[in-house]
Amino acid sequence: MSPSLLRSLVLRAKVHPKMHLWFRKFSLWTHNLTEGILRALCDSDWGVPLLLDRIKQSMVSCREASVFLKKRAMIEEEYEAYSMNEGKAGSFVQSWQNSLRLHEQLADNRIRFAQRLNEMSEELSALTKEVDKNRKQTKDLATRYERALQESEGATDKAKSRLDSTTEELERVLLQKEGESFKDTTIQARSGGGAGGKRAIGKAVAKGGMLLKGKNPGNLQRQEEDVRQRMLSSSDAYRKSMTDTQTLRQEYFNFQLPRILRALKECTDEVDLGTQYHLTRYAFLYESTLMSDGSTLTPPEDGLKTTMENIDNRGDFKVFMQHYAYARGPVTPRGPRRDGPQDEGFLPPIPTFAAQRSATATPPHPPVNGNHTIPDKGRPTFGVDLEEQMRRDGAEVPLIMVKCCAAIEKYGMTSQGIYRISGTTSKVQDLKHKLDKDLESVDLDSPEWSSDVNNITSVLKLWLRDLPDPLLTFSLRQGFIDAAKIESPRLRHIRLHERVNELPDPNYATLKFFLSHLHRLNQHESENSMTKQNLAIVFGPTLFGQMIPAPGADGTMGMGGMADASSQNLAIETILDHYTDIFVDESDQ
Repeated sequence: MSPSLLRSLVLRAKVHPKMHLWFRKFSLWTHNLTEGILRALCDSDWGVPLLLDRIKQSMVSCREASVFLKKRAMIEEEYEAYSMNEGKAGSFVQSWQNSLRLHEQLADNRIRFAQRLNEMSEELSALTKEVDKNRKQTKDLATRYERALQESEGATDKAKSRLDSTTEELERVLLQKEGESFKDTTIQARSGGGAGGKRAIGKAVAKGGMLLKGKNPGNLQRQEEDVRQRMLSSSDAYRKSMTDTQTLRQEYFNFQLPRILRALKECTDEVDLGTQYHLTRYAFLYESTLMSDGSTLTPPEDGLKTTMENIDNRGDFKVFMQHYAYARGPVTPRGPRRDGPQDEGFLPPIPTFAAQRSATATPPHPPVNGNHTIPDKGRPTFGVDLEEQMRRDGAEVPLIMVKCCAAIEKYGMTSQGIYRISGTTSKVQDLKHKLDKDLESVDLDSPEWSSDVNNITSVLKLWLRDLPDPLLTFSLRQGFIDAAKIESPRLRHIRLHERVNELPDPNYATLKFFLSHLHRLNQHESENSMTKQNLAIVFGPTLFGQMIPAPGADGTMGMGGMADASSQNLAIETILDHYTDIFVDESDQ
């Protein structure tokens, strides 16, 4: 395989670094081996047909591998997750949903595996077509050179025959001119002696006698000069043809044939190593997928087995009884009556759950002096864990983010320097206090807040900074930074996409909603001057959070997150730049 093609395959593939090590070792080994093989092929008479037949066999194997990967991908794509219908409530629901979530993760792994298989199948198919094209071109070139050499050798043989014929004719003229007998010793030596020689001499005498019959000395002299002139021309033509043939032969065997054999050998290596590379990559990906499935099924905590064992049938039934009694209330049951004269065997009535609640409930306190004040609901928003907020509020996206983003898009979409200009400190603190006390009662459409949208943007940034664990999480922080440091834009996009997919569900949903908001703001950058780079500078430190710098070896405090500020900004800018590829499904488009 040509190093450039194999290197491009390795760079495009999302594989383990061991695959790159395999590529380097294989390249060194094949380079040393190929030179010895080429020398042996150049010394043989069957180098070209041997390589052509080998390429055909390799192409058949490559096509079979491509078909195998395509069919394997079709099998993986059939792996589907299941949906839940109405069933039991209680711990069964939670365990069943956790089980379905695990199966969805398995399905995602299989779908990604199928995508990789499809990519490898297409690359093998393209490799086969490219090698077949190069094989045909090289074969045509070799055929042209061989045909040209054969034609030149044929022309040399014809020139040699013409020279021999002219030489014999000159000898006959000289013999006739000198009056020598055709039984001369020279003729006998040329004829080879014996019976065969006598027959040849007889033919020469007969032919010479016919040619020279009735010739006088003047005619013989003119004929000699004419024959000598033709022999000289034939000799020059033969010498030139022989020189041209020898030059063409040297060029073919010393230069063109090694080049043709090298090209055919590279085609062979290209398809052989390409097939082996993709099959090795398939084995690695398959093992990785199986290991990922295993870690999904049996993680350190809350594996599939543990999830199923957490079903508490007794507790579920107890809760079901309570809910059932509460739902029925004081409605008269359809079964036999339980109230009646006790002396006749009836049991005393069982108090209903609703009756107990009405008996223990305390009447509300009347308002003091008729003034209705809005009490603190006890549901703070700032400084509360993201997952806890969303679970408490029963929302897919934090309510404060939905509320603030809607107001910002309504009143500040074209505001110059939106998010870069800070609001008034007192106003920001006042709005924070009100949102933290009762989020739903705050009206951001009122002139108090809509007149200066920078107060709302500052509160939203403050809420993001106050999260105990930042939106991109401390645990994935280094993974995002390492991905942002990759020089290749395509590979950087792929690695950042993978890190985003690793975010917890609440963080992923919040990040998707917030970046869609920034994406819409960026579409008005000609008016608000907020390019993707400017937005990344504003929200890089905010979304990654500020880690406490660790002390250095000399006892001084390190730079902490300041050293990674540029990588943080580049990560946010790249994710914004590929927002549609990362977050928007084709079905949503």
